[in-house]
Amino acid sequence: MRQLILSVLALMLSTSTLAASCTAIASKPVALIELYTSEGCSSCPPADKWLATLAHSSQVPSQVVPLALHVPYWDYIGWRDRFASPQFEQRQREAVRQGRSSAVYTPQVFLNGRDFRDWNLGGLDRALARLARQPAKATLTLDVNTAAHATQAFLSGSAPAGARVVLVRYESGLSSDVKAGENSGERLAHDNVVRDWIELGQVAKDGKVSFSKTLQDRRDIQTTRSGLAAFVQDSSSGEILQAVMLPQCS
Repeated sequence: MRQLILSVLALMLSTSTLAASCTAIASKPVALIELYTSEGCSSCPPADKWLATLAHSSQVPSQVVPLALHVPYWDYIGWRDRFASPQFEQRQREAVRQGRSSAVYTPQVFLNGRDFRDWNLGGLDRALARLARQPAKATLTLDVNTAAHATQAFLSGSAPAGARVVLVRYESGLSSDVKAGENSGERLAHDNVVRDWIELGQVAKDGKVSFSKTLQDRRDIQTTRSGLAAFVQDSSSGEILQAVMLPQCS
Protein backbone atom coordinates (compact mmCIF):
# COMPACT_ATOMS: atom_id res chain seq x y z
CA MET A 1 0.00 0.00 0.00
CA ARG A 2 2.84 2.40 0.82
CA GLN A 3 4.39 1.78 -2.59
CA LEU A 4 1.03 2.46 -4.28
CA ILE A 5 0.58 5.73 -2.39
CA LEU A 6 4.08 6.84 -3.31
CA SER A 7 3.43 5.96 -6.95
CA VAL A 8 0.23 7.98 -7.01
CA LEU A 9 2.02 10.91 -5.35
CA ALA A 10 4.80 10.74 -7.91
CA LEU A 11 2.23 10.79 -10.72
CA MET A 12 0.52 13.84 -9.20
CA LEU A 13 3.83 15.66 -8.91
CA SER A 14 4.68 14.77 -12.50
CA THR A 15 1.34 16.07 -13.73
CA SER A 16 1.76 19.27 -11.72
CA THR A 17 5.20 19.81 -13.20
CA LEU A 18 3.83 19.34 -16.72
CA ALA A 19 1.05 21.85 -16.16
CA ALA A 20 3.47 24.40 -14.75
CA SER A 21 5.64 24.10 -17.89
CA CYS A 22 2.79 24.84 -20.31
CA THR A 23 3.98 28.30 -21.25
CA ALA A 24 4.93 29.82 -24.59
CA ILE A 25 6.62 33.20 -25.00
CA ALA A 26 6.84 35.19 -28.24
CA SER A 27 9.30 38.02 -27.76
CA LYS A 28 10.79 37.83 -31.27
CA PRO A 29 8.72 38.20 -34.45
CA VAL A 30 6.44 35.20 -35.05
CA ALA A 31 4.34 35.12 -38.21
CA LEU A 32 0.72 34.01 -38.45
CA ILE A 33 -0.23 31.87 -41.45
CA GLU A 34 -3.95 31.61 -42.21
CA LEU A 35 -4.98 29.07 -44.83
CA TYR A 36 -8.55 29.50 -46.06
CA THR A 37 -9.64 26.13 -47.37
CA SER A 38 -12.65 23.88 -47.97
CA GLU A 39 -13.32 20.17 -48.32
CA GLY A 40 -15.51 21.07 -51.29
CA CYS A 41 -12.63 22.63 -53.23
CA SER A 42 -10.64 20.31 -55.51
CA SER A 43 -7.55 22.56 -55.46
CA CYS A 44 -7.42 22.71 -51.65
CA PRO A 45 -5.95 19.29 -50.67
CA PRO A 46 -2.40 20.24 -51.80
CA ALA A 47 -2.61 23.38 -49.66
CA ASP A 48 -3.88 21.32 -46.73
CA LYS A 49 -0.88 19.01 -47.11
CA TRP A 50 1.46 21.99 -47.29
CA LEU A 51 0.04 23.40 -44.07
CA ALA A 52 0.32 20.00 -42.36
CA THR A 53 3.98 19.78 -43.35
CA LEU A 54 4.57 23.28 -42.06
CA ALA A 55 2.71 22.49 -38.81
CA HIS A 56 5.19 19.68 -38.08
CA SER A 57 8.30 21.62 -39.08
CA SER A 58 10.99 23.03 -36.81
CA GLN A 59 9.79 26.54 -37.66
CA VAL A 60 6.73 26.04 -35.43
CA PRO A 61 6.14 27.77 -33.11
CA SER A 62 9.35 29.82 -32.85
CA GLN A 63 8.94 31.45 -36.28
CA VAL A 64 5.43 30.79 -37.52
CA VAL A 65 1.95 29.83 -36.28
CA PRO A 66 0.04 27.99 -39.05
CA LEU A 67 -3.76 27.73 -38.88
CA ALA A 68 -6.40 26.32 -41.23
CA LEU A 69 -9.75 28.10 -41.41
CA HIS A 70 -12.43 26.23 -43.35
CA VAL A 71 -14.99 28.33 -45.21
CA PRO A 72 -18.55 27.29 -46.15
CA TYR A 73 -19.06 28.89 -49.55
CA TRP A 74 -18.25 25.65 -51.42
CA ASP A 75 -20.88 23.67 -49.50
CA TYR A 76 -23.49 24.36 -52.20
CA ILE A 77 -21.76 21.93 -54.57
CA GLY A 78 -23.04 19.03 -52.47
CA TRP A 79 -20.56 18.38 -49.66
CA ARG A 80 -20.94 20.19 -46.32
CA ASP A 81 -17.55 20.88 -44.72
CA ARG A 82 -18.08 20.09 -41.03
CA PHE A 83 -15.18 22.34 -40.02
CA ALA A 84 -16.39 25.39 -41.93
CA SER A 85 -17.78 28.50 -40.29
CA PRO A 86 -19.41 31.65 -41.70
CA GLN A 87 -17.22 33.53 -39.21
CA PHE A 88 -14.11 32.39 -41.09
CA GLU A 89 -15.59 33.45 -44.43
CA GLN A 90 -16.31 36.87 -42.94
CA ARG A 91 -12.73 37.12 -41.67
CA GLN A 92 -11.34 36.14 -45.06
CA ARG A 93 -13.40 38.80 -46.81
CA GLU A 94 -12.32 41.40 -44.26
CA ALA A 95 -8.66 40.42 -44.75
CA VAL A 96 -9.04 40.84 -48.51
CA ARG A 97 -10.62 44.27 -47.99
CA GLN A 98 -8.01 45.47 -45.49
CA GLY A 99 -5.11 44.17 -47.56
CA ARG A 100 -6.61 45.55 -50.77
CA SER A 101 -6.31 42.15 -52.40
CA SER A 102 -8.04 41.42 -55.68
CA ALA A 103 -10.18 38.39 -54.82
CA VAL A 104 -11.56 35.94 -52.27
CA TYR A 105 -10.68 32.37 -53.29
CA THR A 106 -9.56 28.97 -52.01
CA PRO A 107 -6.99 27.94 -51.20
CA GLN A 108 -5.93 31.39 -50.07
CA VAL A 109 -3.02 31.98 -47.73
CA PHE A 110 -2.49 35.08 -45.63
CA LEU A 111 0.84 35.87 -43.99
CA ASN A 112 0.48 38.34 -41.12
CA GLY A 113 -2.82 39.54 -42.54
CA ARG A 114 -1.70 39.95 -46.15
CA ASP A 115 -2.48 37.82 -49.20
CA PHE A 116 0.55 35.55 -49.66
CA ARG A 117 0.63 33.90 -53.08
CA ASP A 118 4.20 32.59 -52.87
CA TRP A 119 3.33 29.93 -50.28
CA ASN A 120 3.82 27.07 -52.77
CA LEU A 121 6.79 28.67 -54.50
CA GLY A 122 9.25 28.55 -51.62
CA GLY A 123 8.53 32.12 -50.58
CA LEU A 124 7.81 31.42 -46.92
CA ASP A 125 11.44 30.94 -45.89
CA ARG A 126 12.40 34.24 -47.49
CA ALA A 127 9.49 36.02 -45.84
CA LEU A 128 10.33 34.60 -42.40
CA ALA A 129 13.99 35.58 -42.84
CA ARG A 130 12.95 39.18 -43.56
CA LEU A 131 10.64 39.18 -40.57
CA ALA A 132 13.36 37.85 -38.27
CA ARG A 133 15.53 40.88 -39.06
CA GLN A 134 12.85 43.26 -37.78
CA PRO A 135 12.11 44.16 -34.15
CA ALA A 136 9.06 42.53 -32.60
CA LYS A 137 5.97 44.76 -32.66
CA ALA A 138 4.49 43.06 -29.59
CA THR A 139 5.28 40.42 -26.97
CA LEU A 140 2.94 37.64 -25.91
CA THR A 141 3.04 35.01 -23.19
CA LEU A 142 0.47 32.21 -23.26
CA ASP A 143 0.00 30.09 -20.13
CA VAL A 144 -2.27 27.05 -20.17
CA ASN A 145 -3.56 25.11 -17.19
CA THR A 146 -6.00 22.23 -17.26
CA ALA A 147 -8.70 21.46 -14.73
CA ALA A 148 -11.55 18.96 -14.72
CA HIS A 149 -13.23 19.22 -18.13
CA ALA A 150 -11.82 22.70 -18.77
CA THR A 151 -8.73 24.51 -20.02
CA GLN A 152 -7.65 27.85 -18.63
CA ALA A 153 -5.65 30.15 -20.86
CA PHE A 154 -3.83 33.25 -19.61
CA LEU A 155 -2.45 35.73 -22.10
CA SER A 156 -0.14 38.59 -21.15
CA GLY A 157 2.42 40.89 -22.74
CA SER A 158 2.59 44.25 -24.44
CA ALA A 159 1.28 45.63 -27.74
CA PRO A 160 0.02 48.87 -29.28
CA ALA A 161 -3.05 50.19 -27.50
CA GLY A 162 -6.32 49.29 -29.18
CA ALA A 163 -4.97 46.28 -31.04
CA ARG A 164 -7.31 43.31 -31.36
CA VAL A 165 -6.53 40.14 -29.39
CA VAL A 166 -7.77 36.70 -30.47
CA LEU A 167 -7.47 33.23 -28.93
CA VAL A 168 -8.09 30.07 -30.95
CA ARG A 169 -8.30 26.38 -30.23
CA TYR A 170 -7.06 24.18 -33.08
CA GLU A 171 -7.07 20.44 -33.68
CA SER A 172 -4.87 18.15 -35.76
CA GLY A 173 -5.10 14.58 -36.98
CA LEU A 174 -8.53 15.12 -38.52
CA SER A 175 -9.88 13.40 -41.63
CA SER A 176 -13.04 13.17 -43.70
CA ASP A 177 -14.25 10.65 -46.27
CA VAL A 178 -15.80 12.99 -48.81
CA LYS A 179 -18.86 11.56 -50.55
CA ALA A 180 -19.97 14.45 -52.77
CA GLY A 181 -18.70 17.59 -54.46
CA GLU A 182 -15.39 18.15 -56.23
CA ASN A 183 -13.47 15.84 -53.85
CA SER A 184 -16.00 13.00 -53.92
CA GLY A 185 -14.36 9.65 -53.12
CA GLU A 186 -11.31 11.23 -51.50
CA ARG A 187 -10.14 10.89 -47.91
CA LEU A 188 -8.92 14.30 -46.82
CA ALA A 189 -6.56 14.87 -43.88
CA HIS A 190 -6.24 18.11 -41.93
CA ASP A 191 -3.95 19.57 -39.27
CA ASN A 192 -4.14 22.77 -37.21
CA VAL A 193 -7.82 23.25 -38.01
CA VAL A 194 -9.36 26.13 -36.05
CA ARG A 195 -12.24 24.75 -33.97
CA ASP A 196 -12.87 27.63 -31.54
CA TRP A 197 -12.40 31.34 -32.22
CA ILE A 198 -12.55 33.70 -29.23
CA GLU A 199 -12.35 37.46 -29.52
CA LEU A 200 -10.70 38.46 -26.23
CA GLY A 201 -10.90 42.23 -26.71
CA GLN A 202 -8.45 45.05 -27.27
CA VAL A 203 -5.08 45.96 -25.78
CA ALA A 204 -5.41 48.43 -22.90
CA LYS A 205 -4.45 52.09 -23.21
CA ASP A 206 -1.24 51.44 -21.31
CA GLY A 207 -0.22 48.85 -23.92
CA LYS A 208 -0.58 45.87 -21.59
CA VAL A 209 -2.06 42.58 -22.75
CA SER A 210 -3.95 40.85 -19.95
CA PHE A 211 -6.66 38.30 -20.67
CA SER A 212 -7.87 35.02 -19.25
CA LYS A 213 -10.34 32.53 -20.71
CA THR A 214 -11.76 29.20 -19.61
CA LEU A 215 -12.60 26.77 -22.42
CA GLN A 216 -14.88 23.87 -21.62
CA ASP A 217 -14.10 20.47 -23.10
CA ARG A 218 -16.02 19.60 -26.26
CA ARG A 219 -16.97 16.04 -27.14
CA ASP A 220 -16.10 16.66 -30.77
CA ILE A 221 -12.55 17.80 -29.98
CA GLN A 222 -9.85 15.45 -28.71
CA THR A 223 -7.72 17.34 -26.21
CA THR A 224 -4.72 15.09 -26.87
CA ARG A 225 -4.43 16.42 -30.41
CA SER A 226 -5.55 20.01 -29.87
CA GLY A 227 -3.76 23.16 -28.82
CA LEU A 228 -4.12 26.89 -28.37
CA ALA A 229 -2.80 29.88 -30.27
CA ALA A 230 -3.24 33.62 -29.85
CA PHE A 231 -2.38 36.69 -31.85
CA VAL A 232 -2.51 40.47 -31.77
CA GLN A 233 -3.78 42.33 -34.82
CA ASP A 234 -3.82 45.99 -35.79
CA SER A 235 -7.52 46.84 -35.79
CA SER A 236 -7.36 49.33 -38.65
CA SER A 237 -4.84 47.83 -41.07
CA GLY A 238 -5.40 44.15 -40.32
CA GLU A 239 -1.66 43.53 -39.89
CA ILE A 240 -0.75 40.74 -37.49
CA LEU A 241 1.69 42.16 -34.93
CA GLN A 242 2.56 38.99 -33.03
CA ALA A 243 1.47 35.37 -32.63
CA VAL A 244 2.07 32.61 -30.11
CA MET A 245 1.20 28.90 -30.05
CA LEU A 246 1.07 26.21 -27.40
CA PRO A 247 -0.24 22.63 -27.29
CA GLN A 248 -2.76 22.12 -24.53
CA CYS A 249 -1.63 20.56 -21.29
CA SER A 250 -3.13 17.15 -20.63
